[in-house]
Amino acid sequence: MAVISNCTASIIKDAALALKQGYLVAFPTETVYGLGADATNEKAVARIYEVKGRPTDHPLIVHISSMQLLDKWACEIPEYAIKLARAFWPGPMTLVLKRTELAKDFITGGQDTVAIRVPSNTLANQLLREFESLGGNGIAAPSANRFGKVSPTCAEDVMDELSEYLVAKDLILDGGSSIVGVESTIIACTKSDPLILRPGGITASMINNVLDLSIEVETKLARIQIKASGLLESHYSPNARVYLSGTPKTGDGFIALSNFPTPEGAIRLTSPASNQEYARTLYQGLRLADSKKLSNVFVVPPVGDDIAVAICDRLAKSAFMK
Repeated sequence: MAVISNCTASIIKDAALALKQGYLVAFPTETVYGLGADATNEKAVARIYEVKGRPTDHPLIVHISSMQLLDKWACEIPEYAIKLARAFWPGPMTLVLKRTELAKDFITGGQDTVAIRVPSNTLANQLLREFESLGGNGIAAPSANRFGKVSPTCAEDVMDELSEYLVAKDLILDGGSSIVGVESTIIACTKSDPLILRPGGITASMINNVLDLSIEVETKLARIQIKASGLLESHYSPNARVYLSGTPKTGDGFIALSNFPTPEGAIRLTSPASNQEYARTLYQGLRLADSKKLSNVFVVPPVGDDIAVAICDRLAKSAFMK
């Protein structure tokens, strides 16, 4: 297994060929790094689950290079889903739709739906196009970390977390740091109106502007009928215990917007100046807590109806007591 920082056209061809041969390729997206496999290769997809330690009934997101390829994977696509795709793809949005025969149970977790995304990251899109030129139909790619842990936003994170589980012919493509920093917005598009299952960089207000609706993030009870990535109560968790209230003691970690002073004796893990920077740096801050072997991290969550909603969702899951 190799980490490749100079991702030339030749390297991308090699990575696409590795996927066709059944190996895994970790690659950057604008949200977080994904662990990719040929979405039609059952053995390769099984290795994703093995490497991540992920339950096999948890569906994966299939990445494609263009919405023009959507009907390969999805059918009975409502008009509002087409509007969303036109507005936000390529970008940090995943649509859950009725599946075609191409989407097998090993991708969908046995459900009759499939999750599809078109990433905007240049390297990811080049890899997808090259893979499709070799006859590939899509790359299944959950976040490139162990199941339930903090998602990676740089290649070093992937290496630190997964290197012992990967084989020599697997690849990690280094495309720098993810610019969004939290996972994609997941929208169920199987009913007369869309449902946001997981908030992300595409916010409810952005969706409302496109569809002229009043859509909100679904409650936990509404989510249970559709399985999708990142919907468990406990997820995105560092080894350190995360607290969303209270005052840190000496030696505890602290995460908050830069206008919040660091409590005396606390260790500042990240100091973002905006909600967007908060999202970009959150997972790095949580990983830093573990690298420093901190026991506790105290967080002041951001407020707002923008990406703060997604940040608070991730923080609530990281702080959930099992």
